[in-house]
Amino acid sequence: MSAERLRVFFALWPDAATAERLEALAGQVHAQCGGRRMRRDTLHMTLCFIGEIGLGSLAALEAAVATVKAPAFRIDIDRAGWWPHKHIVWAGCGAGARDVAALAETLRAAVSAQGFKIEKRPFQPHVTLLRKGRCPPVTDRIEAVSWPVREWVLVASERDHAGSRYRRLGCWPLGAVAK
Repeated sequence: MSAERLRVFFALWPDAATAERLEALAGQVHAQCGGRRMRRDTLHMTLCFIGEIGLGSLAALEAAVATVKAPAFRIDIDRAGWWPHKHIVWAGCGAGARDVAALAETLRAAVSAQGFKIEKRPFQPHVTLLRKGRCPPVTDRIEAVSWPVREWVLVASERDHAGSRYRRLGCWPLGAVAK
C-alpha cells in the first residue's frame, strides 16, 4: 500500500483490563486449538470495515461519523466459536450484542451515505483470538469477560513482516450508560 493510502476500519477497542482478560482467554483456547494467538495490542471488535482509502478521504470519513451518537454499554464476551473455512477461533457476546449491532449499523449507514464502500458481510460481533486454529474450542460457552464499552475508534491497519499493526486515528466517546 502506498504512503498516500490507508486501510481503515471502525472498532471497539478494549481497555487494558479487558484486553488482559481477552488475552488470557486466547491462551486457554490456544491450548485446545493451536494456531497463532492474536497479540494483546491487536484484540478488538470490528464494527465497520472500510478498506483502502486515500489520505485525502480521511477527513470526509471522520466527518461522516461525527454526528453518530449512542449510549455507553457493556458486553459480555461469553461464547467461543470457530470458522473452519478461515481457521479462526473467535469469542463473541450474548449480553450487549444488540447494542454492538445497533452501533455498527449506525456507523455503516453514516459511512455509506457519504459514498464510502464498506464490507458487505453480515455483521457478527466477535473478537478474533486465534488465526490458523486447528479445531473448534472444546465448548462454545466460556467464562464471561465483561467489557465496558465507552468509545469506538477509527483504526489504520498496517502490514509488515511481523503481521498487522494497528494505529488509532480517531476516537469517539459514547454517551451516558443506558438504564
